[in-house]
Amino acid sequence: MGKYFGTDGFRGEANVTLTADHAFRLGRFLGWYCGEHDLSRPAEAAVTRHRPRVLVGKDTRRSSYMFEYALAAGLAASGADVYMLHVTTTPSVSFITEREDFDCGIMISASHNPFTDNGIKLVNPRGEKVGDDAIAVMEAYLDGEMGEPPLATGGDVGRIIDYAAGRNRYVGHLISLATHSYKGLRVGLDCANGAAWMMGRVIFEALGAKTVVTGDTPDGLNINVDCGSTHIERLKRLVLENRLDVGFAFDGDADRCIAVDEKGNEVNGDHVLYILGKAMKEQGALAGNTVVTTIMSNMGLYRALEAAGMSYIQTTVGDRFVYEAMQEQGFGIGGEQSGHIILRKYATTGDGLLTAIMVMERMVESKLPLSKLAEPVIMYPQVTRNIPVPDKNAVLGHPAVKEKLAECNARLGGNGRMLLRSSGTEPVVRVMVEAANETTCEALVAEMVDLIKREGLV
Repeated sequence: MGKYFGTDGFRGEANVTLTADHAFRLGRFLGWYCGEHDLSRPAEAAVTRHRPRVLVGKDTRRSSYMFEYALAAGLAASGADVYMLHVTTTPSVSFITEREDFDCGIMISASHNPFTDNGIKLVNPRGEKVGDDAIAVMEAYLDGEMGEPPLATGGDVGRIIDYAAGRNRYVGHLISLATHSYKGLRVGLDCANGAAWMMGRVIFEALGAKTVVTGDTPDGLNINVDCGSTHIERLKRLVLENRLDVGFAFDGDADRCIAVDEKGNEVNGDHVLYILGKAMKEQGALAGNTVVTTIMSNMGLYRALEAAGMSYIQTTVGDRFVYEAMQEQGFGIGGEQSGHIILRKYATTGDGLLTAIMVMERMVESKLPLSKLAEPVIMYPQVTRNIPVPDKNAVLGHPAVKEKLAECNARLGGNGRMLLRSSGTEPVVRVMVEAANETTCEALVAEMVDLIKREGLV
């Protein structure tokens, strides 16, 4: 991670740590840089100078509109043509960037964070997250270590083009992936007052489902507020009160999906990895017989995968790292407990709407309710505490903290684990304990938090 960019773009509080000036300057840099470099290749590999085409999308938070126009102004000032998707999902930006030969895709979103935060996510011409070498050059520019790019003049000034047609093309693509009708199925959708607020209903009703939708009245301030994949209680109530067959909750930019079964139980990303991985195995389509997970996946998932004859690997937290492992080793499915599910046959990033469609496909094919499909994954109790800290590395490297971590894991033995990691998007350290019962989890988390406080690290 760099000074500005974390594991998922440049993220911070709007007009505090991420300002309109940052957005304009990033636009100025990218409008020039993408005309001479391919973001999917090493920074030193120049290409023939050309007029770059850059795709821009945003979520519904109020500051997204400010950042959208600041980016567009900077891009056009450096000679790039800017194609505006307006409100759309992060995976749609990746999909359209790759399918329609854009030089760069930009999504303005802070995902599941509150509306006061925002972020700028960048994807290369292959629809993948931009690599560290290009990020390092951008950060050097933002820190004033490079000169200013030349301003375009006359007919070289970039155009700013409405490109809602690209968003519609993505919706059509998702609909085309379903091979069954959902007629007769009642589906709940929580769109988090975010990027999927229009798409969700359109896609599932086009496939024949009867939908009941919440979180579809964005006002710029209510994105992720008591709704969406991080507040699953609303969807649970929706499913039970309306006697629905299934529910799906997305986050602010719709790259995550958490489901709720017909009994009102949460079906998280680990359950979904098992359900879709098993389906792929039965179809002979599970490459390497392996599912890619992160270190935060639940032990219950691993037990279920082993019982079903599937293998798994672990990566560090972040869908970027999951995708890189999939790409390097040829695996077809991977993801995170939080609901980022990557299906490499169809996408280069987590896609909540795609995940929901594939879960529906499995339900229809198997003629089983979601509760039955998820039943083999018996989740271990897991407690996570976020600790705001000024220096994440100081906490992780502190001798007393490392000693306590080893001690707790020794006490748990093979019946659980403690993990300590820094967030890639927030100034916090996360303490996670997984054990046979929640009382043990809570006690061990409290021990570690107390130690960190006693050492003056908060």
